[in-house]
Formats: sequence, structure tokens, C-alpha cells
Amino acid sequence: MSKDEIISAIEGMSVLELSELVKELEEKFGVKAAAPMMVGQVGGAAPATEEKEEKTTFDVFLTSFGDNKIQVIKEIRTILPLGLKEAKELVESAPCEIKKGVAKEEGEDIKKKLEAVGAKVEIK
Repeated sequence: MSKDEIISAIEGMSVLELSELVKELEEKFGVKAAAPMMVGQVGGAAPATEEKEEKTTFDVFLTSFGDNKIQVIKEIRTILPLGLKEAKELVESAPCEIKKGVAKEEGEDIKKKLEAVGAKVEIK
């Protein structure tokens, strides 16, 4: 199978299928799919007066579906373009990432909607 064929196959996968694939690859090869963190800067540390960049995108995580799993599944389906089966599998796999790279306002809105039906959500 060529690299292009693999990429084409990955493009056709759902979010849940991709999540499962990543977990299997991590287990099989003993690696983590997280981006490497830069420990230090080349040429020394940054000056103390330099301000940190404000974070503009956030990731939303479902940490628990609580006592109302069915309501959480319904709400997930309004947030994400998932079928019933995929939404159920996503909710049952908590803790898991719901949405990546969203604006703070969108993340807060998602959190508010899911917490209203009993879920526990974190924004990172």
C-alpha cells in the first residue's frame, strides 16, 4: 500500500475511527501522538520582560457523561456531525476530545450546553 493510498483511507474515516486508529498505533509502536514540546530556546532563555502570547484556540474535552448519557449523546449530535452510533461511542469513550482548535467563545458555548445536560467538560 502506498503512502497516498494510506492518506486516502485516513481521509475517509470518521472522528471516532481516527481516534481508535491513533490509540492502536500508540499501543502497537509504544509511542504517543502528542506534538513534541520545546523544552528551551536555542541561544538561551527569552528575556523576562517578553509577554506570553495569549492562547486563541482551545480544545474541548468530555471528561464524564454523568447520569444523563442519552441527553449527552443528543447534545453531542447537535455539536458534531455524527450519527447516533458514532455519537454514542464517542460519549462512552469519555474522557475524550470533542472538538479541537475552537475559539474560546465556541468552547465555552459547547461546555455550557453539555454541562446543562449533566456532562463534565474541560477546555484546555
